[in-house]
Amino acid sequence: MPRAARITISLPALRHNLQRVRALAPTARAWAVVKADAYGHGLEALLPALDAADGLALVEFDRAQWLRERGWSKPILMLEGAFEPADVELAARLGLSLTVHEPRQIDWLSGLASSSRLGIHLKLNSGMNRLGFAAFDYRAAWERLRTLQSVAGITLMTHFANADLAGGATQALATFSHVTQGLEGERSLANSAAIIDWPGAHHDWVRPGIMLYGASPFGSRSAASLDLMPVMQFESRLIGRQQLAAGDAVGYGSAFFADRPMSIGIVACGYADGYPRHAPTGSPIAVCGVRTRTVGRVSMDMLAVDLEPVPQAVVGSPVELWGEQVPVDEVAASAGTIGYELTCAIAPRVLRQVFDDGAR
Repeated sequence: MPRAARITISLPALRHNLQRVRALAPTARAWAVVKADAYGHGLEALLPALDAADGLALVEFDRAQWLRERGWSKPILMLEGAFEPADVELAARLGLSLTVHEPRQIDWLSGLASSSRLGIHLKLNSGMNRLGFAAFDYRAAWERLRTLQSVAGITLMTHFANADLAGGATQALATFSHVTQGLEGERSLANSAAIIDWPGAHHDWVRPGIMLYGASPFGSRSAASLDLMPVMQFESRLIGRQQLAAGDAVGYGSAFFADRPMSIGIVACGYADGYPRHAPTGSPIAVCGVRTRTVGRVSMDMLAVDLEPVPQAVVGSPVELWGEQVPVDEVAASAGTIGYELTCAIAPRVLRQVFDDGAR
């Protein structure tokens, strides 16, 4: 019998979130960002619900090849581009689009057989200072790419560092507009936060990531307030119950002491399943559909919860770690991280199941 810890993936929720992207950016095409195994949700599981996207964007070439082998015929964009010359050859064979963010990648394209033609996303560093050509080098890179027979077209691209903050994309947008003035090509700028808050950044292509999975790109706004639905529900069950006296401690390091008599439940889930070890006492959790809190230190296979709000709970009662009742963003905030990290950290040993109502 498998352990009780499991995740359920909702394809209707993913379809709903993609429809939200369409509603917010109705004139743009959408790259569904599916790197890191679709943010930990499982690319294979999600594929039936991604057919409404205009293309898929990721960084792993083996996964891009897998997508083609599974019959995905729409565009695929490699967000970090080629890592070595062989990747350019593979991209040509599979019909992938490549991001170009540094000069060596242009060198590799220049060596490609003239019969091969690739779509290119030329990336501008507009303030993230991660990948991309500096403003003063960007136009020269564009001019060089235009001379290559292997380049079928150039999309002008950047990525926002602060689109989730008030006014945070203003300077990046101004830089992009100035640098690309007069340059031919489609534009691709908007991540999840910019899709929601910066309609002036939508242009030809948007790149929804975390919003597809029903989490919020904003620290101060919930996913529900943005009309996003959680795609992942992380659940388990109580496997034990203890009665504490005032002064009793719970778990490793005695990190929590009861200040009064209380009942606690032991949940079959720990950091080896992907629940954050650093989540402190008070992190939100739901037992029998009732929100309560964790107590004590998370261990490898178990964590403890306060059962005072849930007197009806017994061994075997259902527990939601995050999902519909407890947004993943709330758990992440309690643990001092972001929802992206939590969904990506689900362990292979956790049972996975997929819910699909068959709607298209």
